[in-house]
Amino acid sequence: MSDFRAIARGILQDNDRGGYTVPTAGLYPFQWNWDSAFVAMAFAEFDVPRGCLELERLIEGQWDDGMIPHIVFHQPSDSYFPGADVWRTSHRIPTSGITQPPVFGMAVKALHDSGAPAERIRPLFHAALRYHRWWYSARDPEGTGLVALLHPWESGSDNSPAWDVALARVPTTTTTPVKRKDTGHVDPAMRPRDQDYQRFIHLVDTYAACGWDAAEQWDAAPFKVACVQTTGILLAAGEGLQQLARALGEEAAAAELDAMNARSRAGLDQAWSDADSRFRSLDLVSGQRVAAPTQACFIPLLALDLPAARMAAAEQEMRRWCEGMLVSFPTTPRDYPGFEPRRYWRGSVWPIIDWLLVQGLLRNNATALAEDIRHSIVTALETAGFCEYFDPTTGEPCGGGHFSWTAAAYLHLSQLKITLSTAA
Repeated sequence: MSDFRAIARGILQDNDRGGYTVPTAGLYPFQWNWDSAFVAMAFAEFDVPRGCLELERLIEGQWDDGMIPHIVFHQPSDSYFPGADVWRTSHRIPTSGITQPPVFGMAVKALHDSGAPAERIRPLFHAALRYHRWWYSARDPEGTGLVALLHPWESGSDNSPAWDVALARVPTTTTTPVKRKDTGHVDPAMRPRDQDYQRFIHLVDTYAACGWDAAEQWDAAPFKVACVQTTGILLAAGEGLQQLARALGEEAAAAELDAMNARSRAGLDQAWSDADSRFRSLDLVSGQRVAAPTQACFIPLLALDLPAARMAAAEQEMRRWCEGMLVSFPTTPRDYPGFEPRRYWRGSVWPIIDWLLVQGLLRNNATALAEDIRHSIVTALETAGFCEYFDPTTGEPCGGGHFSWTAAAYLHLSQLKITLSTAA
């Protein structure tokens, strides 16, 4: 019988590049923001110092304004596009110019709870606090409570159907030649389409022309979506950081985080749709709520205690998405026209999304569904291996292999013991 936990730990060791972990060799040869935060939380379970180092290497790329970029280019590689030369940022080490979901604060709290010493946690806490301040100032300047994305890549769910309408307004013209490398590593049928990449790079060109100034980007952005998934993660991280601030004796920071969290909590409450039994993001350009159903619509469970009626409706809707699936949880339901089970984020199952959803369901006492999803993805990983994501209809492993955050998700979910609720 295979020792899958040992295999998962081996993947993290294999993908170590000197204190930081690449997602997988070739396809993703640098350090990615939320990937590393998930990896650090996995390290918190068996190697706390290495988990701290993972985050310390990540914040080598933190900008003076507090943003933690989505990629830190510690070493050169020609196996990925767009590289540092396309981003044209002026940070002290090469980075991208956009960010990713702020799982970072969750990882700092996990390392603290696992016994990391205060002398390593305190600098990470302050980096996280500066990052949260950046989110609220740069990406919610009007105080709505929902933080906005200026590029689909900032969502982590790069070509999700959630972005189809907003992204369609972005021109396909670029001043940068698009030289895709991803389709040389992975079947093109699993990746975003060429037209998507043209629009992705148009946005990079637009913001590079702003000198990556946050206020100028906000004004120039042709893509601007206030995202419930990102806000839910920000709030969950903020709750953990508020608890950590008190543990560290940082009372002023605790009060500041309390105000930030209250702002996000109110924004998410307004984003709930009774008609759809889910949360809905807001397209700030059109003023319309995002209609596409995606996993993002349920990530706020991670940070909210829903009223019973809302939670019952959300759970029923989530169960509907799982019907007939070999692996759960699909990032888009089968009956949605944009459903493509093998293509990146358009219906596929991602272990790290299951990690977040399971935590949200447990918070809201939906233990049976949490266990169903946990068991489904653990079984898929033990059957098909530690791939980037799965086709939910067939269980086929898709994307890159030997994947770091997939190994991290397995280490977390495989040992999670869920006690089923006896409540009616």
